[in-house]
Amino acid sequence: MTRPRVPLEPGRIVGVVDIGATAIRLVIAEIGPNGTWRRLDRAGKPISLGRDVFTTGYLSAESMRQSIKILSGFRELLDGWGITTSDVRVIATSAVREAKNRDMFIDRVFVRTGFRTVVVEGVEENHLTYLAVQHALAPKRQEFLKTGSLIIEVGGGSTELMLLNRGQMVAAHSLRIGTVRMEQQVRPGWDTGLQIEEYLKENIRVTRELLDAEMRLDRVKFFVAVGGDARIAAATVGRKTGDAYSEIAADDFRAFVAGLMQCSIEETVHELGVTYYEAEGLLPALIVYRGFLEATSADTLIVPDVSIREGVLATFALGTEENVVRQFYDQVIASARSLGRRYHYDERHALHVRELAVQIFDGMKEDHGMDAHCRLLIEAAAILHDIGYFIRSAGHHKHGQYIIENSEIFGVSRTDVRIISNVVRYHRRSAPMPTHPSFSSLRREHRMVVMKIAAILRVADALDRGHIQRVSSVSLERNEDDVMFHCTHTGDISVEKNGVAVKGGMFEDVFGYRVVIL
Repeated sequence: MTRPRVPLEPGRIVGVVDIGATAIRLVIAEIGPNGTWRRLDRAGKPISLGRDVFTTGYLSAESMRQSIKILSGFRELLDGWGITTSDVRVIATSAVREAKNRDMFIDRVFVRTGFRTVVVEGVEENHLTYLAVQHALAPKRQEFLKTGSLIIEVGGGSTELMLLNRGQMVAAHSLRIGTVRMEQQVRPGWDTGLQIEEYLKENIRVTRELLDAEMRLDRVKFFVAVGGDARIAAATVGRKTGDAYSEIAADDFRAFVAGLMQCSIEETVHELGVTYYEAEGLLPALIVYRGFLEATSADTLIVPDVSIREGVLATFALGTEENVVRQFYDQVIASARSLGRRYHYDERHALHVRELAVQIFDGMKEDHGMDAHCRLLIEAAAILHDIGYFIRSAGHHKHGQYIIENSEIFGVSRTDVRIISNVVRYHRRSAPMPTHPSFSSLRREHRMVVMKIAAILRVADALDRGHIQRVSSVSLERNEDDVMFHCTHTGDISVEKNGVAVKGGMFEDVFGYRVVIL
């Protein structure tokens, strides 16, 4: 994720560039105090990167040339604001992410413009969008915390979905449904709205059923539609109700979509005063919004005037890694717990092991050298360490790894998910080996994080071996050779001591201390 490591002083001007499937866009903002920012300027140029990639799998030479030209123009605009390259974040989403020649494109952008491009995964798009929405809808926070919410953004190459219950993340998904992808599928009937609707119906139905299994969508009363197409609808049939958002009555939105289905693209351009490029993707995007809206109980669409770019601005404003972790902490934990419940985990045991693991992590701070982000990863791994029991008890550590690798945890990157899945894999039985592909494919520093976290998790899990929480808490004391675990407990803990004797070897190998349970 695009996280600055050094906090920026208030008043500093920064820029964010978003290389998307249908356009390259820029936002310039001033960083304020306490995680705030103020937008100063924005610019955008249409480009058909998605049309190239979703058809051929490659970015064409012409699209690359156009992209360089647009980015060079943005470089001049940023220079005019006095913004240096170090204060610019450049992100690329679905089109560049899926391009087989993306490395060549990224290198060419750097050589010609000096911009270092970060390709964000779908799950990262989700949490950047969440940050932006949270900022824009701050005045509605209390309403947001009282009910079920669905945040949806339809882009050129993907649709991002976040489902929340009383402000806590239940699920986050990145779907391969986007306006440019739809164009490739339904071009023969593009002039007929019904053709688009039929194409989308099955895709939306499957996703709605998936979301319904996680939380009934008819409990959703707070429907947030993010994106340029939603903003066009809001400007036409909505009303501005806040500094950074608009609202559309659900019935007015349905009527607007029904009217558009009777119009050609040319008529849409004339009636709404939008460009042909904007009109092409408008109807399919609005049909996706409507498809999910119909499954909810929302009578209003909230349309914030933000995008993923404002999410990156929020990470600029938050500054340090610790601040970013704090911002996402509750949602990451809520998402991990939601995933655990989906696979019927032992919640009491999982949450207790999480508490013990955190106590050990904090007690070993001087020895492990890990930061707040790693602390969050050990919490998520502890919550999910036994999730593999859903498949089978024998080898459940490997089953758990498989489940997590093929799941999404809101607020963490795909690399983080791989780290968590490996920690779950190594919370019992074999230690990591160079012959294990999923472990050896990680970068060296990430392999060390896996080993340190897994070593701690093994001890924490052993301290609740009976799943009855006899050991309520631990504090640590070290001498030259040993780490003494002072356990607050009830009853005989010989089972737990035996568990640590069996599983504590990796802790000694990683940290160089014997584990002594007192």
